[in-house]
Amino acid sequence: CYHTKIITTSPKAKIAGAVHIEFDEHDALKSAREIVKTAIENFSNRKGNIYIPDEQTNQIAGFSHETINYLLGGLFRASYRPLNDNIINGRIRGVAGVVGCNNARVKHNEAHITMVKELIKNDVLVITTGCNAIACAEAGLMVPEAAREFAGKGLAEVCETVGIPPVLHMGSCVDNSRILMAATAMVKDGGLGDDISDLPVAGAAPEWMSEKAISIGQYFVGSGVFTVFGVTWPTLGSKEVTEFLFKDFEDMYGGMWAFEPDPIKAAQLMIAHIDKKRKVLGIDKARERVLYDMEMRRELDAV
Repeated sequence: CYHTKIITTSPKAKIAGAVHIEFDEHDALKSAREIVKTAIENFSNRKGNIYIPDEQTNQIAGFSHETINYLLGGLFRASYRPLNDNIINGRIRGVAGVVGCNNARVKHNEAHITMVKELIKNDVLVITTGCNAIACAEAGLMVPEAAREFAGKGLAEVCETVGIPPVLHMGSCVDNSRILMAATAMVKDGGLGDDISDLPVAGAAPEWMSEKAISIGQYFVGSGVFTVFGVTWPTLGSKEVTEFLFKDFEDMYGGMWAFEPDPIKAAQLMIAHIDKKRKVLGIDKARERVLYDMEMRRELDAV
């Protein structure tokens, strides 16, 4: 009824009833112009039954690994040290990578937004890509002002000081490796263990729906990240395989899978894992700050 034209561009992915405009990598501009022309010509078919909401929201995107490095340390001292220090001192509880598609089996974006809000409320900095990033932007979570409204006290303090949102947009759905680059930089900067599996971090895809998500998730698990998926899980019919993925994997890779369709419960699983890693690192309790005078410094030097 909307006269929408579906356009396929790959000879390997043609759809019955769709318009096929094959993408020519040697003349990409020509292919793009033909697609845009088709859309323009079809615009006249839009009638009065179109509903476009008036609501608008802003977002700040483009937080690549390099950009985060610069924002935290500046041009000459670019470093993840401020992030690590604030995780160690407890202002930031940990970091969560929340990604993944939307799934028609659940209400659109609900699991994404619910999970992310629960995480940042508990002082977990969220980094995201793809569809989850779009959902967070629509919910107003990708502007610095969101920290004061939605984040816990510690995370909000850090975000307001640096001038960043509590949810950082790192790119499209195929840019998830940037999240692992950030995790690697955290390890490299020191103070939070010697491997990604030592970090107080976790990953999630609350509305995943494609095989691609499983492969990306396995990449994270194999890198040492505890990873939670929602909606459904393909191995629940086999107790042995599921236990292997959900328990034995941790001994093999340092990371493991988990399944929880409730986004609040899934977020709590991630927070519990982050707290477990904080305890192992010995940063689970607040430490009293001590100002050393010269005599105390001499005693340290003597040791």
